[in-house]
Amino acid sequence: MLSNYLKIAWRNLLRNKGYSAINIGGLTVGMAVAMLIGLWIWDELSFNQSFANYSQIAQVMQHQTVNGHIGTQKDIPTPLDAELRTKYGDNFKHIAMATSEGDRVLSFGEKKLARSGNYMGPEMPEILSLTMLKGTRQGLTNTNSILLSASTAKALFGDVNPMGKLINIEGRADVTVTGVYEDLPFSTEFRNLTFIAPWNLFVSISPWVKRSLDKQEWGNNSFQLFVQLADNTDMPTVSAHIRNAKLNNVPAAERKFNSTLFLHPMSDWRLYSAWEEGVQTGGYIQYVRLFGLVGIFVLLLACINFMNLSTARSEKRAKEVGIRKAVGSERSQLVSQFFSESFLVVSLAFVGATLLVLVALPWFNTIADKRLSLPWTNVSFWLISLGFIGITGLLAGSYPAFYLSSFQPIKVLKGLRIRTSGLAASPRKVLVVVQFTVSLTLTIGTIIVYRQIQHTKNRPIGYDSNGVVMMEMMSPAFYGKYDLLKTELTNLGVIQNMAESSSPLTGVWSNDSDFSWPGKDPALDPDFSKIFVTHDYGKTVGWQVKEGRDFSRAFTTDSSAIIVNEAAVKFMNLKHPIGTVVKWGETSTPKARYFTIVGVVKDVLAESPYEPVKQAIYVMDYENANWIVLKLNPNRSARESLAAIEATFKKYVPSAPFVYSFADQEFGKKFASEERIGTLAGGFAGLAILISCLGLFGLASFTAEQRTKEIGVRKVLGASVLNVWVLLSKDFVGLVLIACLIAVPVAYYYLNDWLNDYQYRTTLSWWIFAAAVLGTITITLLTVSFQSIKAALVNPVKSLRSE
Repeated sequence: MLSNYLKIAWRNLLRNKGYSAINIGGLTVGMAVAMLIGLWIWDELSFNQSFANYSQIAQVMQHQTVNGHIGTQKDIPTPLDAELRTKYGDNFKHIAMATSEGDRVLSFGEKKLARSGNYMGPEMPEILSLTMLKGTRQGLTNTNSILLSASTAKALFGDVNPMGKLINIEGRADVTVTGVYEDLPFSTEFRNLTFIAPWNLFVSISPWVKRSLDKQEWGNNSFQLFVQLADNTDMPTVSAHIRNAKLNNVPAAERKFNSTLFLHPMSDWRLYSAWEEGVQTGGYIQYVRLFGLVGIFVLLLACINFMNLSTARSEKRAKEVGIRKAVGSERSQLVSQFFSESFLVVSLAFVGATLLVLVALPWFNTIADKRLSLPWTNVSFWLISLGFIGITGLLAGSYPAFYLSSFQPIKVLKGLRIRTSGLAASPRKVLVVVQFTVSLTLTIGTIIVYRQIQHTKNRPIGYDSNGVVMMEMMSPAFYGKYDLLKTELTNLGVIQNMAESSSPLTGVWSNDSDFSWPGKDPALDPDFSKIFVTHDYGKTVGWQVKEGRDFSRAFTTDSSAIIVNEAAVKFMNLKHPIGTVVKWGETSTPKARYFTIVGVVKDVLAESPYEPVKQAIYVMDYENANWIVLKLNPNRSARESLAAIEATFKKYVPSAPFVYSFADQEFGKKFASEERIGTLAGGFAGLAILISCLGLFGLASFTAEQRTKEIGVRKVLGASVLNVWVLLSKDFVGLVLIACLIAVPVAYYYLNDWLNDYQYRTTLSWWIFAAAVLGTITITLLTVSFQSIKAALVNPVKSLRSE
């Protein structure tokens, strides 16, 4: 019986090639989109799960109250490590301090590499359950040791055994390779962790860190702390237990910040990383939910096409149903037959979708920053695929199966027409409205996402990033070479200006609350971004001085001068900022220093482009610089200039690799996540419209075929091509207009809610909705017009010559 059903289904597909192509094509695209989104969601939900101790790993974070607002941060004070071990040790199996991940120079002989790695406590390899290819996870117990990833070991030593080899890190210490671990998976937070050096080594080569530990500086929040819970504990209980571990140790003056600790589980790092006023508000999970809905809706659109075309062609199948019922077929048998047709179409579409996914995956991975692949050898994949085919087949075939099998044989065999219009067509009209409602909502959403990105990109950044190059001073060999480098590069004519700073132009590495000034509100908690800069910094980055002046070598007093941004003037409530004396440090300590504000600059957008610029203080200082900033000569080729700069740096700093980045490109990376989401959403919206138009094309084709004789009569009676076009198009346009009336308020509601998450956001202008509606109607008319005009141009003699 099943074989017979499949034969009939196959013959029907071959007999109606046009409709079959539309059905299979639409389902293929819809299923391909659903598969791609499914792979993406699976990767997001399984992020970090490659770690054996995934459910027991957490990062210690803290909430702090500043000026009535609760902020959440990963950075914690150095003494917390010992505090947790001493007083809360029973709750943890492993504890490990860590610096922030960043590029550092590894040298072996003449070979020098800039690799992303970290200084971490000796228990971190156990926390991450590293797969050791050589050595053991205990390789960090020696202060002068290092663990390398397999790729880094290969890059440094080739095929030579790296164990026991001596390499130099950052030009600051020689370390021995005590282990090689397998590269960490791409879908983890630690995918760029290409080496691990001991935390104790970092302390020994960083006097300020050692001082922070020795003096128990609980206010110095500069590092990160990772833990693995003990086997007999749970995350909420331990999190509540350590809540006041910092608050109980900070000086009385700092307790007003109400610093409370908590554990952020690894399971939440990727998807639940957003906080507002101390409350977890979600994060990337919103995009997972969004694309999950998009995948369901796009697949639904394809299924709607199948339903519409199958029911629209019901008159063609009426006699078949009538004869089968007359010779004794049960309705259940007819339902089974129509379901078999549905499953055959879906199976063919699944094969096509799989091929389409294989072709699209390289592009999709590039856009989504993923390394997805179809897991052919995974049994779960095939079980999910079978379930996917089954659900789609049921979804697409249910309505046609029950609708077509309901025809009465007596009416059919008497020659009575099966109604394919009026009430019988109502479900199809509803489905068309649903299709275009979804498509239009996705289209409007994509436009708003792009506008939000462009709106933020067009935000004034307060400096001129064109031709600005940044270089991190990753080795002590850089220090003391500033004048030599600047003189030679200037003489070569490849730069306009050069300066140094303690933070990159596109970030802030230090914040300070130890400032006071005349008229300061006693209730105000100071919180400033602090950036050390050298002479010519302003000229190099092209910041805009609003009041006062820039730093200048003509003023020897500039060693005690500072420049503030507009946000700082507002924060400090200064009516006349120039000349204001600002104290840095406690009055009771001999290290308190006094600075005079000599200039105010426009806000420099260094951190999140979606947030207000933080109040910032720029201090003249040559000793704390970590970055070199260059302004390329615009009259010279950038390639030639960079080649000359590289040669000069290799001449004076031969022990460090030449690594640079353009400020505008680094700033552009801040939009990477939103741009990926926008590009993916745009692609899916386009496919949704394509699927909807495929269905509309099929329905228009069938409608024109069904009304062939009516069109012939109208033309004989004098109807023009325009009259016929209007006749066949108006119903479809009406349905799309109804979809627009539904989609616009729905899109406005959800997009307005989404934009509220951004402090710096675009507006929902009326023309966006009008343009989307007009575009949708235009596409509808173009889709329908092909069949309408084709039908209108047919010679009425041909359409009326036979009955």
